[in-house]
Amino acid sequence: MPVPTETLIAVDPGPRQSAWVVLDIRSCALRAFGLEPNADVRTRLRTPPEPWRPVAHLAVEMVASYGMAVGKDVFETALAVGRFVEAWGGEHTLVYRREVKMSLCGRMTAKDTNIRQALIDLYPPTGGGKTPQIGTKNAPGPLYGVRQDIWAALAVGVTWMEERALWTPPAARAAMAE
Repeated sequence: MPVPTETLIAVDPGPRQSAWVVLDIRSCALRAFGLEPNADVRTRLRTPPEPWRPVAHLAVEMVASYGMAVGKDVFETALAVGRFVEAWGGEHTLVYRREVKMSLCGRMTAKDTNIRQALIDLYPPTGGGKTPQIGTKNAPGPLYGVRQDIWAALAVGVTWMEERALWTPPAARAAMAE
């Protein structure tokens, strides 16, 4: 049985449910991901399942104030962040959306669609269909099944790793080899 590599858990928090991904720190391969009620995410953080171990770090997107009025959901999301960090109990990093935008797109005006495309561009086109990085059911790519807020959780994890120069995206490695 191969020795597991260290993993990163990255979370895109929400007021009632949150998206999470478990990434292999060396390769950025997705080991697991989901979109679940916050209570279930806290349970996973308290005792990560065996296939994820050893878990090295937790990265959670943090809400930030940009001078605009905010509602109840923003405060509940901030509370969820604190509860996730407490449930984890280990090393963690709060990652702000502006860091994600600058790391993946190089500009603060980037939108979710730009971030999604930047993530797709980082992975090898090994699946089928018009977006082989995602692939199809019969020919899945490395991002097969990623949807909704899971893209944001993946962006948090990739940003954390890129800011620490822990990996080189597979697409960049291929370009350097040419």
